[in-house]
Formats: sequence, structure tokens, C-alpha cells
Amino acid sequence: MAPFLKNRDWHIPQGVRIAFSTRRGGVSEFPYKSLNLGLHVGDCEEKVLRNRALIHERFDLPGLPAWLEQTHSTRVIEADHKTVHNADGSYSERSKQVCVVMTADCLPVLLCDRSGSEVAAVHAGWKGLCDGVIEVALDKFKSDKAHLIAYLGPAISADAFEVGEEVRRMFISQHPSCDVFFIKKEPLALLSTPGTENSLVSTEQKYLADLQGLAKFRLNLAGVSEVYQADTCTFKNADDYFSYRRDKTTGRMASFIWLA
Repeated sequence: MAPFLKNRDWHIPQGVRIAFSTRRGGVSEFPYKSLNLGLHVGDCEEKVLRNRALIHERFDLPGLPAWLEQTHSTRVIEADHKTVHNADGSYSERSKQVCVVMTADCLPVLLCDRSGSEVAAVHAGWKGLCDGVIEVALDKFKSDKAHLIAYLGPAISADAFEVGEEVRRMFISQHPSCDVFFIKKEPLALLSTPGTENSLVSTEQKYLADLQGLAKFRLNLAGVSEVYQADTCTFKNADDYFSYRRDKTTGRMASFIWLA
């Protein structure tokens, strides 16, 4: 397995550890091949647990991760590996407590303070992002937001993430300047069936949305200026990453952050 740990130019405070898994190096079979870490996607539970054990060993995790049941909510909990919570983010200031979120196109956002005393992991799909899951996570920190750092992991890229007009409208109703993160797609040509009368069909306007750009905008607006982001598209890279938009039935990667 070749895990994506971090880009070389990312600044990570002393005492903070981060890691992102790929889909390589596990035991799951198609369509979850091979390092699927999600128990909720239809894969064999025994294989998923084996994959989790493998990732624990390969990333040298200091303890059991606080796995979540993610629901595209804005709930961010205190990380606790003993209980599986319905939440889309976790926070910790305890040494060796691993925060983790799972994704397959959605954006993983890892957070820490510059002194290396607090960390959080956030699952940011478009709905959670729009509803404020990042802001909820930031409010968990005792440190001033200007002293926080964000790491945006592998996710679907702007030129592959198609959304409807209603999604764009939800974002710009909160912040009109968010419109720059939506590129209008040209409508598809209407086809007529031979032997029938032509009829006009109403088609919904589609946009390409920049999920990382929207997340960085919200982070900057909240006061977080130090933001690093991966330049990997999960949708386009089928060899290394799961993608729900591409495959529908598929596995999940995981993004981890913890205090050493």
C-alpha cells in the first residue's frame, strides 16, 4: 500500500500526526477492492475489520480511532474510541486519541492548533459544508481561530463535481461571493424521437462546484488563514481512490489526525 501521508510542503506542528488512506493494500473484494474501511457500504464485516487492523499497523496509530456513523450532519463530538457516535466530526485534546472521518468524494478536513494541543477531523460533503459543520468543529477549539491550521484531503475535484441549481442557491444565499465557486454547465441538446412531434422539455441547470474552494472560503471567513490542500481528485483516480459519484457501490477511505 502507498498511503498518502501529506504533501512535503505542508507545515504540521510538532506533536501532531496526520494520514490519509488510499484504496490500495487491503483484503476486500470487488467492488470494494481493496482497502475499504467502511462498515456501512455492504462489504463483508470481517474483511473491513481486517482492513482497519492493517491500517492501524501501517500508520502506526497510537490507539483505536474514534470511528463515526456519518450522516451529513453538523454534529461534532468529543472523540471516543469506545463508542460509535452518529456524527460528522470529532475533536480531541487527549494524547493518542485518533480522530477519523471516512470519505469517497466528500472532503475530509483535518484541523489542529499551531501549538499542537488540539485536533479535529471533519467530514464535509456539500450539505454538511453548507450547513456549517466546519464552523461547528472550529468552535470546539480553545485556541483562537487565527492560530488554527486546516488540511483538506483528497476529494472530488471542481471539474468533476456536478450539482444542481438548488445547491448553488443554498450557498450563495448565505454568502453571495460563493458564486465564484460554481461554474455553469452548458445544457445538453434536446433530442427528438423519429416519428413523433418535437416537444420542449424543461431541463435543470447544472453547475460544477469547487468543494475545496468552498471549504477554504468558509475557513478563511472564520479566521483560519493557514490552509493546505491535496491536489488529488478521487473521481478521476480509480486506481488509488474510492468514488461514490463514479461507482455508486464502493468503499471508503479514511483521514486521521491525532496528538502523539
